[in-house]
Amino acid sequence: MQSQLDDTMKSLTQEALDEIVLLHRRFIEGRNGGRRAILKRVDLSGLSLREKDLRQADFSGCRMQNMDLSATNFREASLYACDLSYSNLNKTCFVRADLRGSRIESADLAGANLERADLRAGGLASDGAYSRGQDVNFRGANLAGARLSGTLANNADFSDAIMAKTNLTGADLRNAKFEGADLTEADVKGAQLMGANMRSTILTGVMIDDIRNSGVDLTDSITDENVGTSLEELDQPLVRLIKDHRAWVASVGREGRQLDLSGYDLRILLSLAAEKLTALKAIGARWCGMDLTDIQLQSSVLDESDFRSCFLRGADFRAASLKRARFSHADLRSADFSPLFYEQDGQRIATPCDLEGANMRYANFSGARLKKANFRDADVAYADFSGCDLSGADFTGANIKSAIFKNSVLDQTVITLDELRDE
Repeated sequence: MQSQLDDTMKSLTQEALDEIVLLHRRFIEGRNGGRRAILKRVDLSGLSLREKDLRQADFSGCRMQNMDLSATNFREASLYACDLSYSNLNKTCFVRADLRGSRIESADLAGANLERADLRAGGLASDGAYSRGQDVNFRGANLAGARLSGTLANNADFSDAIMAKTNLTGADLRNAKFEGADLTEADVKGAQLMGANMRSTILTGVMIDDIRNSGVDLTDSITDENVGTSLEELDQPLVRLIKDHRAWVASVGREGRQLDLSGYDLRILLSLAAEKLTALKAIGARWCGMDLTDIQLQSSVLDESDFRSCFLRGADFRAASLKRARFSHADLRSADFSPLFYEQDGQRIATPCDLEGANMRYANFSGARLKKANFRDADVAYADFSGCDLSGADFTGANIKSAIFKNSVLDQTVITLDELRDE
């Protein structure tokens, strides 16, 4: 096993790692020849420790990206300053584990158990010396249903994380960052949240009184108190209004009337999959978490609408206006954001999709059609554009940090290539 703390991080094969796990199991069971697993500053990326018992093991400073660690038992183990980004940590046990200074960005921790884990700052220098290092980073991670009760996570970064139904009871979350996170129905009873940043956080189903007096920044957050206008306030049943809207579209405005859902909270509907809502007006509407698979919203005005965590696979947004809309963590695979065309003075004029200033962090656009789309000043950090047609799209001023453009068509695309992540 590797124990040196040098500048060059060495790697292990799966076979060598399996041998270390076997010896560690003997150690846990108190059998002859057993040896505690101690791996420091080793690159284990891409390997598997699925369902292994690694209680009390030491992985300090290891690179563990894109690993299969699902249902692994790291109880009381040291993962100090490890990089677990993009790994499968589904139902993994980290009870009382030392995760100080760890990077767990975009990992899948659904159902993981981090009760009483140490998630404070930490780090390792190249010479092996311990340092204050970095705060724990869960940005963009999936923590749905995870247990973090009693954890020490002050200053930890949960920005844009999915934390629906997460148990945070009694956790130390002072000065933690939750900006853009989804904390729907999370349990925060007894949590210390003084100074936490919950800007633009989804907090529906949360006992807001438990955090209101903790000095928490709740700017632009969504709570049960401010989710928007209820559909019950419509002057007619929605089904009738949709029928009138379709008549308005089909008759080019001569019959029926345009449906305007601006400011409404639509989440109670749960699904509008395959619904035909061409030319809808819904500025600032709340769609969070809905199933909108194959919905038709071409030529719609949807500025500032909230589509976070929506299922939008195959959705038709051609020529739609989506300025400052929110799509973080949305499933937009194979969606269509292409322009529509019309004739004017004998010329064919394109009406591109307008996504200026939109927040699309961690969205999955794989295979989407985005020709000539306007992404000016948009935030598409960590978004997946694999296999997309982005020809002629404009990313001027956009945040493209760690966005994935693998196998994308970038013909005449206006984009700064320096920060592209292509893997």
